[in-house]
Amino acid sequence: MNKKFAVYILCASLILLSLSGCRAFRRPVPDPVPDPPPQDSQPQDDTESDVEEETTVEIPEQVSQGEESEPQLRVFIAETGSIQTLMMEEYIMGVVAAEMEPTWEKEALAAQAIKARTFALQRIDEDGGVPARNADASSDIQEFQAYNAERINDNVREAVESTRGLVAVYEGEFVRGWFHAYCGGMTATAAEGLNFQGEEPPFIHRAECPCFDGIEADLRYWEKSYTLDRIRNVTRQIAGSDPGAVNSIEVGEESEGRAVTIMVNETEVNAPEFRLALGSTEFKSTILNEINISGNNVTFSGQGYGHGVGLCQWGAQIFARDQGRSAEEIVKHYFKDVTIQKLWD
Repeated sequence: MNKKFAVYILCASLILLSLSGCRAFRRPVPDPVPDPPPQDSQPQDDTESDVEEETTVEIPEQVSQGEESEPQLRVFIAETGSIQTLMMEEYIMGVVAAEMEPTWEKEALAAQAIKARTFALQRIDEDGGVPARNADASSDIQEFQAYNAERINDNVREAVESTRGLVAVYEGEFVRGWFHAYCGGMTATAAEGLNFQGEEPPFIHRAECPCFDGIEADLRYWEKSYTLDRIRNVTRQIAGSDPGAVNSIEVGEESEGRAVTIMVNETEVNAPEFRLALGSTEFKSTILNEINISGNNVTFSGQGYGHGVGLCQWGAQIFARDQGRSAEEIVKHYFKDVTIQKLWD
């Protein structure tokens, strides 16, 4: 493959990763928390005025059906190549059903509904949705959010209806609705988890999460092996230079237990890019507990599943199941200083 084309594909993939999450029903895994996290494990108790009487954001004109009216979306269905016209709440039901286990706690699903609704409107507001498809949204997770109407059940319907019209807002703008399957004990900043360029979004922070202790034991850790030739090729693809025959792989820069960079011999590469290039469903997170070279192979061991930024789906489930937290409390735990606003009835 042409080197420039390979680099372009990698960069494009990384950008897309930053726009979407990792689905909890893909059986996630956790990250290590080496030092006591800086936050209390309880969600922020700042929900006295969760729903504001007056909104500070507006429904994007592209999908608006009138002030305080439910938007209507053109959704590209990747599986059939067709476009369906859906009301927003019907669309959100299909997103929640696809992105989380439909049988999970209602308040966890409701938290995902708030984030999915916010994600869609933020993307439509900023990017026009999915212009390449002449659509407002897409069921292709590389383009937008997952969508699967066949997984919708009564539990999902009730969860979505309970949050009808609710979105997360920070200082008059829709927040970036990042989410992932399992943070491993503490969420990441956008720079740490996504190699996000530019100023760190003020509503994103490291939030302590109950997922590590609460997740199913067989999902807590992950392990994956690769050939050293694969590591060499991926490193060359990212760095643009050949590291040579691989005899050393270690974490370079680290932040709160997450690898920020990886050193392959003397070549340093960005850890989120490295993970994406090796396959984000196999190299599950940048929380690495061990790296062992044996013969012509290297084995990475770690915890967590996904980029770790924003809403942790397993954390949301455990907060709802074990602590009785509401959807709005859960969202406010993972997204700092946001308000929950109702845009339509």
